[in-house]
Amino acid sequence: MIDLTRQIVRRTRTTTHAELPADIRALARQCVQDTVAVALAGGEDELVQILRAEMQEAGGAPQASVWGSALRLPAGAAALLNGTMAHALDYDDVNLAMPGHPSVAVLPAVMALGEARGASGAAVMAAFVVGYETACRVGRAIAPGHYDVLGFHATGTVGTFGAAAGCAHLLGLDEEQTLHALGIAATQAAGLKSMFGTMCKPLHAGRAAQNGLLAAKLAARGYTARPDSLECVQGFAATHSPDFHPAQALEDPAGGWHIRANLFKYHAACYLTHAGIEAARMLRARPGVSPERIAAITLRVDESTDRVCNIAAPVTGLEAKFSHRLTAAMALAGLETSRLDTFSEAVAADPMVVALRDKVSIDLVPRFGQTHAAMDIRLVDQTTLSAEHDAGVPAAEVGHQGLRIRAKFDGLVAPVLGVARGAALGEALEGFDSAESVAPIARLWAA
Repeated sequence: MIDLTRQIVRRTRTTTHAELPADIRALARQCVQDTVAVALAGGEDELVQILRAEMQEAGGAPQASVWGSALRLPAGAAALLNGTMAHALDYDDVNLAMPGHPSVAVLPAVMALGEARGASGAAVMAAFVVGYETACRVGRAIAPGHYDVLGFHATGTVGTFGAAAGCAHLLGLDEEQTLHALGIAATQAAGLKSMFGTMCKPLHAGRAAQNGLLAAKLAARGYTARPDSLECVQGFAATHSPDFHPAQALEDPAGGWHIRANLFKYHAACYLTHAGIEAARMLRARPGVSPERIAAITLRVDESTDRVCNIAAPVTGLEAKFSHRLTAAMALAGLETSRLDTFSEAVAADPMVVALRDKVSIDLVPRFGQTHAAMDIRLVDQTTLSAEHDAGVPAAEVGHQGLRIRAKFDGLVAPVLGVARGAALGEALEGFDSAESVAPIARLWAA
């Protein structure tokens, strides 16, 4: 059996900020900016308020900030809250190698630890990239069965490994200590896809950040675990997936870095609905297409998405984010799916949207591609129109993508912090890795 856990650690542990190519630094800054933006926008969600009340009541040493507030908590509690906030809207970035949401699991952990220790932006960025790459390699080792077959939410499970690796890097742990940190992470990792559409899905990201941070801090104090937690008998791979592909985990991705395949969201819903939304938007733009002229809709998607985002008749805003039918209907109705208030009980119950939703037939196709969708609509005059889209293709130009991320940031953050303070935070995050300490940046996001 290949010594997989050690091999993954050796491929990532010694990465320094100086070694990161310019586009990797730019992508990491974009991940930071995007994650902070969606967290601030999600801060008033009910699930966040409940969790914040519990953490605030428990109290503790004021080591790190809770994004969007003046509240300071122990680093682990801050990581839990910030990670949960960042995933509350399901508007955060994705990497299909996990498959899941890497930034919301890793960044809150390394940021809370960095703030508590007065670390530089460069040190936190390097730790973030190490955690990101580790999570993707672990995800590749157990794909696809971990997520597709057994129903684990990789953001919560695999993300815990990423958070632990990133925090171990920031703490300067050696190889053996890092292996113990991953072992401690492995025995805590959890998250169920059956919780999609409930308050528990965002909690998975927060717990991954918190548990990964705890794992690294315990390892730094001498706490031990098995150093082969991924591949050992009854280890993580054996118990969490019918598939185990060590070679797949150790392969270098196209371009050499998994973060180069990062996918940002421009619709506030589950990423596997985005291709259908884009196909619907294309058809909506065709001459003569309007809701009242649509007689029938067929949406072809990968069969695996049936267990992720195929809620037939969603009622709540959270459920709406996991519905092929409703998100397609929203787009065909001309609703702006980048807006947070589009995903609400009122929209889910809107008669015009519901009428369109009920005209959608879902065709589940084997091996169609999780980020691929094709849509046919039949109009009342029997005209048939078609469109398809693949949402799994990363942006070709990092600079242009940065402009889109900044526009998304400004739109989400201004209502929380105000235009001037939001702009100051945006500029600070664009120069994140040049900061001598992340603490002054943290003061900017206190609402």
